[in-house]
Amino acid sequence: MSEFALEIENLVKVYTSRGKAPIRAVDGMSFRVPSGIIFGLLGPNGAGKSTLLRMLSTLTRPTEGTAKILGYDVVKRPIEVRKRISSVIQATAVELFLSVKDNLLTYARFQGLDKLTAARRADALIEEFQLGPEVDRKVQDLSGGFRRRVQVAKVFMVDTPVLFLDEFSTGMDPILKRQVMNLLRAEVEKGRTIILTTQVLSEAEELCDDILIINRGKQIARGDLNTLKLLSHGVYEITLAFDHLPENIQAEIAALSPIRSAIEANAVDLTLKIEESRVMEVVSALSRNRHVLRVEVRGASLEDIFVELTTREGKELA
Repeated sequence: MSEFALEIENLVKVYTSRGKAPIRAVDGMSFRVPSGIIFGLLGPNGAGKSTLLRMLSTLTRPTEGTAKILGYDVVKRPIEVRKRISSVIQATAVELFLSVKDNLLTYARFQGLDKLTAARRADALIEEFQLGPEVDRKVQDLSGGFRRRVQVAKVFMVDTPVLFLDEFSTGMDPILKRQVMNLLRAEVEKGRTIILTTQVLSEAEELCDDILIINRGKQIARGDLNTLKLLSHGVYEITLAFDHLPENIQAEIAALSPIRSAIEANAVDLTLKIEESRVMEVVSALSRNRHVLRVEVRGASLEDIFVELTTREGKELA
C-alpha cells in the first residue's frame, strides 16, 4: 500500500458544451497527501473543489492526468478505490424512502458489516448525531439539516481508510458540529485520512493539519496554518469598540482599503495589509478624540489569509 493517501499528478477536468467555450474546472493540479491527517481543500465558490472530489471518488473521469487513492488509480482501478473510501459530497443522496435507522443499517450491510456490528454502530451514531426523535421517519420527510446529519452519520458506520467530506457541517447546530469535529479528530488518531472542504474557515483553522487553497481550478497556496500565515505576512486584524459609533467611521475605514471590514453595534472590525510599524498609527487615528472602550490587534486568521491570497491571485489573472 502507498504511504500516500492521495497522489495527484497534472490533473485536469475540462467541461465542454456545444456553442460555448470549454471550462477548465480543474487545471493541472499536482499534490500528495500523507495518510493519517485532516487535509483541508479550500477555495471560493467555483474554484474546482467539488469537481476535484468527484474525480477522486470515481464519480467523474479526469480529462488529463492521474489520481491515485492509496496507490490505486481512480480510472484504472475504480472498484479498488471505492472499497477504500467513504464520501459526503454535495450531490450525495440518502435513501429517501428508508427510515433513518434503515439508511444506516443498509449502508453498513452493503459495506460488508455483520448485523450485530451494524446495529451497535447505528445505535451509537443515532445518539451521537441526535437522530433519536427521527429514527423511524423516512428521510424524505426530514428537513435538509437532518438529511445532512444522516449522510454524515453513514460514513462513520464503516472504517474505510479515506473519507471525503464536502461541507460536512451544513445544517448542524454549534453543539452538534463540535461533537462531529471531535469525532473526526478521533478517526484521524486511528489512522484514517480525511479530505475536508468547508466554507466555514474557522472549522478548517481548527481541524486541518495541512491546507491547499485553490482558485479557478489552480493551486495558489499549500501548507499548515503557520506556513500560510508567512505567505500573508503583514496582515493584521484590528478591533475597536467605542462608547458610541463615530459618525464618519465608515469613510475613514474605506480610506484604509481594508481586506475586509465589519461594523456591529458600537464595534469596528477590520483587516489590513500594512507594515507592522503603521498598525498603531491606524489605531491612534481611528481613536483620536473618541471614547474607546476596547482595542485588540491580532495576527491574520485563516479567513484573512484566504481572502488576501484569493483576491491577490484574482488581480494577477485579471
